[in-house]
Amino acid sequence: MAEPHDLTALEQAEAIARGELSSLEVVEHHLRRVDALGDTVGAFVTVTAGRAREAARAADATPPGERGPLHGVPTAIKDLTLTAGVRTTFGSAAFADFVPPVDADVVRFIKAAGLVSLGKTTTSELGCSLYSEGLVAPPARNPWDLSYTAGGSSGGAAAAVAAGLVPVAQGSDGGGSLRIPASLCGLIGYKPSRGLVSSGPLGFGAYGLPSNGPIGRTVADVAALLDVMAVAVPGEPYLPPAPPAEGYLGAARAAAPGRLRVGRFTAAMLVDEPVHPDCVAAVDRATALLTAAGHEVVEVPPPLGPQVWPLFETLWYVLALTPVPPEGEHLLLPLTRFMRSRGADVSAGTLTTTLGELQVQVRAGVRRTAGCDLLLCPTLSAPQAPVGWFTQGRTPEEDFDRQRRFSPYCAVFNVTGDPSVSLPVGTTAEGLPVGVLLTGRYGADATLIATAAQLEGSCGGWDRHPVLWRGVDSANVSGSGVGRSPR
Repeated sequence: MAEPHDLTALEQAEAIARGELSSLEVVEHHLRRVDALGDTVGAFVTVTAGRAREAARAADATPPGERGPLHGVPTAIKDLTLTAGVRTTFGSAAFADFVPPVDADVVRFIKAAGLVSLGKTTTSELGCSLYSEGLVAPPARNPWDLSYTAGGSSGGAAAAVAAGLVPVAQGSDGGGSLRIPASLCGLIGYKPSRGLVSSGPLGFGAYGLPSNGPIGRTVADVAALLDVMAVAVPGEPYLPPAPPAEGYLGAARAAAPGRLRVGRFTAAMLVDEPVHPDCVAAVDRATALLTAAGHEVVEVPPPLGPQVWPLFETLWYVLALTPVPPEGEHLLLPLTRFMRSRGADVSAGTLTTTLGELQVQVRAGVRRTAGCDLLLCPTLSAPQAPVGWFTQGRTPEEDFDRQRRFSPYCAVFNVTGDPSVSLPVGTTAEGLPVGVLLTGRYGADATLIATAAQLEGSCGGWDRHPVLWRGVDSANVSGSGVGRSPR
């Protein structure tokens, strides 16, 4: 008989709705897994067991007619996301004791939908890196092989979902921060179209680059959580695209999206970097599956090339200038201090010029691929990276350079604002996941989700699990947990 964590998020909700399980039973089951595996995979900074039990009891008391598709299901909130009354460290020792007085809009929506948060997931410091290895929690490790990173900045969210600690989680993506961990951990990480999910109530929107989004094991689960998040909020700086009448879960469950033109490329965009054969092979497999499904897949030039990197570099430095209490500056990691130092040297005029030139380049890139409904490329230039690979024995400059070479694709689509999803299409010879990036037109999230669901069906499903899934004794930190355990 399946354990509760073996069920998808939607299956857990259906079991709760039928009375086969209570939300409290499901939450208690997952809390036991968090207690056993949470530190092993570095998933959580803060576990809110008491609040979770209280929320589960409230979910069980909710009348059936007031329950949505994910009612009563466990989830988790990224530690970059404001959560009222819960310690939120932004991945930094400088905020180790910070407790926000307000919820982010996306947290309000998740609560209102009856999902139950088990706590705050590990992130990189201030969201500045694509790995999650800070001072406030154990490093986020890939449950498929604990010697590898789970990525960042939503690394804890990915580790939690891939280890079966929660079935779906909230994350955010300002340069690949959902899609990178999803690729590493064999999950679906979805960055919505700009404006579709509120980033409020605080902050200035970071030039439209970041977006809240879902991460999960199946396209339907991810689509259902996106439905929860995609609520229009007055005063947001970007006009949200209109969701489909049937919702994004409806799009995932609908018939095939029709014949689409898919532009494919494998060359790295932001650096002149060779791409690992396993990453190219994953794109080749996705190409074959999309072609077999009736889509036209054509070779296209990458929208942007390495010559635009200095523009991105300037922008990332400025975005690292998150307000930090002066007394906490010395607690920041070397990479964060390096980026903030560089950002402080960027004048307002230089920033304005950089944003303008970047938009010129983006316009030209979008026009080069305007005849395509979707774009297909690798998520990363290499399948995996060991814990410490970016930092150990390296200067901050070397760390930052390694990151841009490892992830030369995702950030482009944060600048364009297009919806983009990493899908676990490939595997290495050792059985580790390899993702591909599928990107749609701005506002066409329903088409992207429908195509992702079609690809999932062609692959025979993606709800596969590492050996660690079976329990804490199934793997160890030396990396012997490689393997796949079918549902």
